[in-house]
Parts: sequence; structure tokens; C-alpha cells
Amino acid sequence: MAEVLGEFRSRAFWQSVTGALFVIALVAGFAQFGAVASLDDVAKHFGHHASNQSLQSVVGLSGSVLGIGLAILRLASLGALPLASLADRWGRTKVLRRTLFVGLVITASAALSPSYWIFVLCFALARPLLSTTSTLIQVITVELSSTSRRIHRLVIMSAGAGIGAGTAAILHGTIRGPDSFRWLFALALVPVFFVAPLLRRVPEPTFHSDDAPMARLGTVPRGKRERVFIVGVIVFVIGVISGPASGFTFVYGEGVLKIKPDVVASVVAISALTGLAGLLLSRYLSQRVGRRWTVVLGVMATAATASFAYGGGKTDFVIGYMLGVASGGLLAPAIAALSTELFSHTFRATAAGWVVVAGVLGAISGLLIFGLIGDSVHVTGAGSLRLPALLTFLPLLPLMLLLLGLPESSQMELT
Repeated sequence: MAEVLGEFRSRAFWQSVTGALFVIALVAGFAQFGAVASLDDVAKHFGHHASNQSLQSVVGLSGSVLGIGLAILRLASLGALPLASLADRWGRTKVLRRTLFVGLVITASAALSPSYWIFVLCFALARPLLSTTSTLIQVITVELSSTSRRIHRLVIMSAGAGIGAGTAAILHGTIRGPDSFRWLFALALVPVFFVAPLLRRVPEPTFHSDDAPMARLGTVPRGKRERVFIVGVIVFVIGVISGPASGFTFVYGEGVLKIKPDVVASVVAISALTGLAGLLLSRYLSQRVGRRWTVVLGVMATAATASFAYGGGKTDFVIGYMLGVASGGLLAPAIAALSTELFSHTFRATAAGWVVVAGVLGAISGLLIFGLIGDSVHVTGAGSLRLPALLTFLPLLPLMLLLLGLPESSQMELT
């Protein structure tokens, strides 16, 4: 009887921990995605329409200005490296608590932005904090899970982040008015008042390892740098694709195709089902064929669905977006597992920070290339972003072969 009661208490405890991390992932996803979801409204509010045949003529800001703004947000995420590296010294939960709270407050301050570039600045300050939060959620989830349960709980965390991002998109579509984006940003203050009790439920992961402590922030042991480099290259490719795939979504759907925001919100809500399907498929494939091949399939699917969404009219956009959410669900847990399972506890957060850096550099490259090509196309109607998508996404796909140089991590015991 005592053993049964102990098992029940243990199960209840881990369900509580998983639930707390899920809510934190949701909050971080909501705060980070607000800038992207409201980008069309922000462009119209702070921009002005040009008379030439360009992206600016329909959304208020040029593709290069939008791309530079989004690239700055991504560039700011480079600050996640030293912050994540601090977690290897101070502890995961201590750093998580600070980055989450400060990130939410700065995000809410963007509601007071008097110009487009101040809006960019606010989100640039919040981005490294929230990126660190998301990274540490993955690290903590992996370190608190058994080998057989790691991918299951990473799927739950990915679902939380996706629901948070979807909530931002839905609220963007339902809160209308000239300053609607300001209300969306201000809502980031709400979680500040209820996440503190949740954070107290999360224990600090501890490991016994033979790895020597690092000499300085950002250091990875010499024998493990090749793995970090390969994972970084893969995440760079993912960033090149996912940056434009998500960054220009609402600009294209609402600004170019003139889909009503409430319709976009409905599509986002329905896409929760396709996203769930992608997550479940990721869990299945990550266990059956491994993390590496699941990542390959996820990257290929993300590139294909984004190209399809940007290559046609309203129907193609809706179908492409919904399938793109499924592709993101397929990719996210597998790459999160691969980015954390291959490294030891003493530098796992630091390695995850370097992976964030690679993703940031990839997203910046993708956004700038995509925006510049979009400006040069001089097509403003349906399918106007097809060529930028193809020229940005396709050239780097052969680099996915580097995954063959990594061991399969699905059965690895953490150290």
C-alpha cells in the first residue's frame, strides 16, 4: 500500500512539474509571437503607402524595412547565449525565473511605442530573455525526464509554445481598432501575477558528471565542439527557412491577400488541430526512426509548405499555413531533443545557447534575403512571395546531410 501511495505521489508530482513547465512555455510563446502576429497592423500604423508597385504600396513599410526589423529581433536573441550559459553556473530555475519576468515586463512596455523602431527596440530587449526562457524549458524538461519519456514531454512543451503563439494570433484577429496591437502587447503583463507559484513547483535538475567545470561563459569542452557545430549548422538552415516562413505570414495574408484579420484568427485556431497532428507524428517518428530523420522530414515539410503558402492566393495560403503549422509541430520536439540530449549537464545549457545563436544567424540571413528579393520582384498580388521563398529556402537544404555525422540520441542516457 505504501509503495502504491508513493508511486501515486511521484506521478502527481511530475504531472505538476510538467503542467507548470507547459504554462511557462505557453506564456513565453505568447510574448514572443506578439510582434509577428501584429506586424501588419504595426506596419500600417507607423508606415505610409508608396505609389510604386512594391510591398510598401500595400502594407505601408517596404520588405527590406520589415526584414531588417525582424532581423534585429532575431539578432537580439544572441543575448540568449550568455544568459543560458549562466544557467550552468547559477542553476536552471534561478535564471529561468529572472528571464521570464523581465522579458514579460519589457514586452508589455512595447504597448507604449511611439514609432516602428521603438517597437523593434522593445522587442529586441525582450527577445534574448524570452529565448533563454524557451531554451531552459527544453533543457529542464530533458533533464527531469527518463529516457523513454523525454520526447513525450518535449512534445508537451512544444504544444505549450504553439498554443501561446496561436493565442497571440487569435487575439490579434479579435482585438480590433487603430491601437489594437498595443492592447495585445500589454496583455504580456497578465502572466507576471500568476507564474511565480508555478515556477516554485519546478525542481532544480542535478547530475553527477566527470566533466570539468567550464573556465568562462560560453565555453564548450574541446571534444564536444564538433557536435555543437553540426547541430548549429542544422539549426542555421532551420532558421533560414522558419524566419521568413513565420515572419512574413501575417503581412502576406492580411496585407497582400487582404484576408480579414478575424478570418486569419479562425484559421489559426483551426490550425491547432494540424499542429497537434504534427506533434503526435513527431513523437511517433522520433521513437521509431530517430530524432535525425524526423528533423530532416520536418525541415523539408516546412520549406515546402511555406513555399506553397506564399505561392498562390487565399486558398493556397490557408492550406499552406495549416500544413506549415503541422510541419512546425513535426520539427520542434525532434530538434529540441537533438539539441539537448547530445550534451552533458555541465555545459548543456551553454550548448543550447550556441544552438540559439545558430538559429538566430540563420533567421537573420533568411529574413534579409527574403525581404530584399521581395522588394526586387515588383509583384504585389497573389503569389508575389513565391520566388523569394524558393530562392531563400532551397539552396541550403543539402546541408541536412550533416545530420549523418551525429549519433542517434533517442536511447542515450543523460550524463
